[in-house]
Amino acid sequence: MFSKSRINEPGPKQGDDAKKPEAAATKPPLPKTPVPDYAATSAKPKPAASVLSSDLTVVGNLKTTGDIQIEGTVEGDIRAHLLTVGESATIRGEVIADDVVVNGRIVGRVRGLKVRLTSTAKVEGDIIHKTIAIESGAHFEGSVQRADDPLATGAKPAPSTAPAAAQTSAAVSKATAAAKGE
Repeated sequence: MFSKSRINEPGPKQGDDAKKPEAAATKPPLPKTPVPDYAATSAKPKPAASVLSSDLTVVGNLKTTGDIQIEGTVEGDIRAHLLTVGESATIRGEVIADDVVVNGRIVGRVRGLKVRLTSTAKVEGDIIHKTIAIESGAHFEGSVQRADDPLATGAKPAPSTAPAAAQTSAAVSKATAAAKGE
């Protein structure tokens, strides 16, 4: 039946038969079309930085994996990917970010892979960094310490908590032994 239609069909139909394998070849990419859509969704452009305006005062901690631009006042700790402190901004608390650009005032510790104090910056506190840039005119009062991983906050408290943890486990062992009647 198929052979009859092929024999009796004019030439362009045979060309269509030749196109059928191409059509079959185009069918596998159809399931692949969601993959580029998925790749496009995972490669979305980065969202704009969150901006806290100059008339805003935040009392509490801020934490994000994105970028923050502070123009107002924050009384609390801030953790972000990129933190930009505006000229009119004041932060009272610890700042931890991959990149920190200070144009305004920070009262507290600054931890960052890259820390930049511009000529209008005023920082009162220690800076722990991997790389730092301080422009002429910046005001800084505190110490500067270079660290390979300045974002690791638990380095100093760990030794003091280790003996406490050992004491706690010893107390648990004594309580367990007493419960067993040993």
